[in-house]
Amino acid sequence: MRKMRIELTIGEAEELNKRIRSHTVAVRDQRRARVIILAAEGKTQDEIAKEVRMTRCAVGTWCRRFVKSRLPGLADAKGRGRKSTLSPLAIKTVLDEVVSPPVHLGRYSCRTMAAHARISPASVQRLWSANDIKPHLTDIFKLSNDKAFEQKFWDVIGLYLYPPEKALVLCCDEKSQVQALERTQPGLPLGVGHIKTKTHDYYRHGTLTLFAALNYLEGKLITQIAEQHRHQEWLIFLKKIDKEAPKGLDVHLIADNYGTHKHPDVRAWLTKHPRFHMHFTPTSSSWLNLVERFFRDLTDFLAEGSFSSVKKLTDSIMTYLAERNRNPKRYVWKAKGEDILRKIHAARESLSPAANV
Repeated sequence: MRKMRIELTIGEAEELNKRIRSHTVAVRDQRRARVIILAAEGKTQDEIAKEVRMTRCAVGTWCRRFVKSRLPGLADAKGRGRKSTLSPLAIKTVLDEVVSPPVHLGRYSCRTMAAHARISPASVQRLWSANDIKPHLTDIFKLSNDKAFEQKFWDVIGLYLYPPEKALVLCCDEKSQVQALERTQPGLPLGVGHIKTKTHDYYRHGTLTLFAALNYLEGKLITQIAEQHRHQEWLIFLKKIDKEAPKGLDVHLIADNYGTHKHPDVRAWLTKHPRFHMHFTPTSSSWLNLVERFFRDLTDFLAEGSFSSVKKLTDSIMTYLAERNRNPKRYVWKAKGEDILRKIHAARESLSPAANV
């Protein structure tokens, strides 16, 4: 009934519990972490061995290794296990040449790389997985070149993290060129044993523009549908916001740098309505405007429909918006500004000419 006295630091306890909960950590590493956690709770080696289904001798071994080397002691010793049958040249080929595929391929797949390196596709997959290489995935990005990026960034982030009192924070934008698309044939509905279907082709019946102002704190929307998205329509939308926003509250509008938002007529109107405060996102940074998240939900909704006219498209959007406002969904900004800027600075350094020499 021997006990091994183990005391954990806060960091060690967090790391061990993280390993136990993780779905990507090997089972053997999870069991070793449980051994140490249970030992720190004061359980005997016999109790631990029974709970984690391990021999008492093995429990004692891992406890002693932890006491001696702490967390690094739970790793397998170097040289243990079956030796790799892959040649160093094959491994170097798989890891180094994945970034420079032949022109006719575009990118390497497991099979094409396996043929190139003369090893099995499974071996290629294991090497890529172990080194976190994913040639089949591509992220879309664009770094802003706005000289006032950080100033505008903190201005917008500040509204999310510290909303001003007695004021509305509205994330505004227009979704232009929303198409009324009618599928050329009716699709089959979803049923037992088969998925729903829709034709790949469609008829075009015109477009519309949706102006939207998302209330950051409540998730409700002020919207307007128009045929175009000129500064005249934007002005009409601003007047609608002014009418629907409670009197006595300042209105902070987050918008992008589209020309209609800065037209002289718009600026003149804003001057006459001092309760409106414009906050412009940096150029090429629409991801800062949370109304874009709503537009994605709307796009997913419209993708399921078939509209034989602009009127039917309008009716469908209005129905969706009415239900949305009855049960508003708020998008909450949680990311820390410092973390975002750190990633942006790292990306700029990686893309700088000096880094690519």
